[in-house]
Amino acid sequence: MPVPLLKLTNVNKSFGPIDVLHGISLEIFAGETLCLLGDNGAGKSTLIKILSGVHKPTTGAVEMDGAPLAFDSPRDAAERGIATVHQFGGTFPLMSIGRSFFVGAEPTRRVGPLRVFDRKTANETAVRAVRKLGITRIDDGDRLVGGLSGGERQALAIARAVHFGAKVLILDEPTAALGVKEAAHVLRIVLQARQSGIAVVFITHNVVHALTVGDHFAVLIRGAKAADFRKGEKSREEITDLMAGGEHMAELEAEIEGFNAAAGQAPEAVR
Repeated sequence: MPVPLLKLTNVNKSFGPIDVLHGISLEIFAGETLCLLGDNGAGKSTLIKILSGVHKPTTGAVEMDGAPLAFDSPRDAAERGIATVHQFGGTFPLMSIGRSFFVGAEPTRRVGPLRVFDRKTANETAVRAVRKLGITRIDDGDRLVGGLSGGERQALAIARAVHFGAKVLILDEPTAALGVKEAAHVLRIVLQARQSGIAVVFITHNVVHALTVGDHFAVLIRGAKAADFRKGEKSREEITDLMAGGEHMAELEAEIEGFNAAAGQAPEAVR
């Protein structure tokens, strides 16, 4: 059996008296997409903040390549190859594409005794990296990021992560604010990243998008792992029901039927 690239064992996270995560155990493999599913407040954001170095687990263990892992900051996580792309790409609207691509790691060239930002190299590298992901409309690295569409911003952020050697790519709701065509392009980029051997953690509310790119699925409910399964083991309807909390849906249907019976209506009348 291959060694997981990332492994969480019985991870718990509390903020004072509030328990946010309870006993989370997960395995994330290179060249696979783990889809992390759950409703608002399920604990998804806290979990990815632990993976990306923002928070430390209260108890439990995190391993990378079989070795214990502890981050003091997001920079530590980035240096180990864990890149996080948030919903709006983590880009800077008033920066150029080339500058945003290299922010914090700018290429330089010597001018006399000084070293200055190498705009030409940055622009050419950024445009080439984004076009490699299929975004052919971007051909000018001096263009402002604010003029890009949501899908193009996501592509820019993902291209940056891949360029700087990400081993694990965490995508936080990357298609949530996108139209159908843009979302489809981002999903194709996710598949490309997976095929190149990167481990992808894909956080989403959208079951269709998850089924399109996912190999492995975990559903969180109220900070606990409610389900952990592989592609093909559950239907779209079963996954949707899990995300909503299956037992709560059954209770709701029973309440509706009771209300209809009291009102003298057939249950089918409101379905």
